[in-house]
Amino acid sequence: MNDSTQNGVIVTSGVKKTYSDNGVPVEAVRGIDLTINKGEFTAIVGPSGSGKTTFLNIISGLDTVTEGTVWLNGKQLSDMSGKELSDFRRDNIGFIFQAYNLIPVLTVEENVEYIMLLQGISKQERQNRVHEILSELGLEGFTNRLPTKLSGGQQQRVAIARAMVSRPALILADEPTANLDSKTGGELLDMMRQLNEKSGMTFVFSTHDTSIMERARRLITLSDGVIQSDETKV
Repeated sequence: MNDSTQNGVIVTSGVKKTYSDNGVPVEAVRGIDLTINKGEFTAIVGPSGSGKTTFLNIISGLDTVTEGTVWLNGKQLSDMSGKELSDFRRDNIGFIFQAYNLIPVLTVEENVEYIMLLQGISKQERQNRVHEILSELGLEGFTNRLPTKLSGGQQQRVAIARAMVSRPALILADEPTANLDSKTGGELLDMMRQLNEKSGMTFVFSTHDTSIMERARRLITLSDGVIQSDETKV
């Protein structure tokens, strides 16, 4: 293992993914070498079919590579069994989806603390962390509400709180503003960027949204399964 695999939150080397479409091989990802370091606020962009969703699934361990290697937080994903990978993903990645994916029968507080419950964190620590993150996201007073009683923007804030509260190494956000109006989406992105600056947590977005691209400090453009450009803003 070299320095970049030890220091990068995500490191990929020669990553390829080929699917079979009715017996015809389709190369979704065609060789990606990439390092994303701690604290980055990065957007992976590209048109439909560029490979960005496949690549996001690969770096999160939700999909396996056909060829190449992926390290997450210094661990090689292919070395883990299914159970090890599931537990590792739970402890190291927070997910934010465009559909929020909140559990409808649980309150805001219960949704946010759910992963910490699985991790065996004490009740007092769970409560402290939940109240702290809800306060930072402007959701004080919403702890006992069900998701159906919240606006779309409020539900996505709860999803952000849930993703961040267990303090994972990486937050992966797949089109997190897709179901929000531009004003609400912009406010949410500004909050995430502030939380990124404060916590040092690494954020990686997969998106078509220009407002995310404008706020990202690093913009990685994929085309036909390869990196077309990789720009870091000053």
